[in-house]
Amino acid sequence: MKANPKKTILWVIVGLLIAVYALFPIVWIVSLSMKSASDIANRHFWPTNISWENYQLIFTGDAHDLFIPALINSIGICLISTLVAVVLATLTAYAVARLDFPGKSLILTMALGVSIFPVISLVTPLFNVWSKIGLYDTWLGLIIPYLSLTLPISIWTLAAFFRQIPWELEQAAQVDGATPFQAFRKVIVPLASPGVFTTAIIAFFIAWNDFLYGISLTSTSAARPVPAALSFFTGASQFEEPAGAIAAAAIVVTIPVIIIVLLFQRQIVSGLTSGAVKG
Repeated sequence: MKANPKKTILWVIVGLLIAVYALFPIVWIVSLSMKSASDIANRHFWPTNISWENYQLIFTGDAHDLFIPALINSIGICLISTLVAVVLATLTAYAVARLDFPGKSLILTMALGVSIFPVISLVTPLFNVWSKIGLYDTWLGLIIPYLSLTLPISIWTLAAFFRQIPWELEQAAQVDGATPFQAFRKVIVPLASPGVFTTAIIAFFIAWNDFLYGISLTSTSAARPVPAALSFFTGASQFEEPAGAIAAAAIVVTIPVIIIVLLFQRQIVSGLTSGAVKG
């Protein structure tokens, strides 16, 4: 079928408009992060003179003690949360997809309910409980709530992958002498690896971008993640907004996400598309 030139041009224009709409905020933040304190007040989109003082401020300057510990906290807490969520979701999704037991549909319903439950309603009870049992302002005090964000979507995503894997492959492995766990580990998990990988990336992004739990369940740099730490940035004086330092920190924390997407975009697309069709 021959493409219509007018439609092709129209789709190109629409695509360019969407790209400009999506990339404009990122370009603006990059520009803002390269402006000096005196240059931020001007109305020009691009910096008059490119300055790296904002990046120097967050890595070696006054904001160093606030940003670096928060960056370490975010990396550690998000990686642990993602690992725990993927392991638990893999086992749960396999049971939901393969086994027949009472309450199976209830698990998916509860997972969906938790995922759409407003987070703001959980913060106050968690704050009170965490303060009493000693989990407030700790890594574990954030990892557990992060599981409420990452685990439901992980279960739903992985259940779709396990359903599309032919049941006969697992049965053949058991006929050859493999135990149910060996068949799961050596046959099912490798086949579902695109889905597991995609789920891990999605879970990591959800935990990485959280602000509400991070700001509500921490009070010091012991466990405060980067999104929460950005709200504590201050200018050189009470009359100066720390816009440049915040923009520089935002660019730094966005770089890992961009790198992951660029390096593993094929696996992400493959995982999402293969899980969308039931075999």
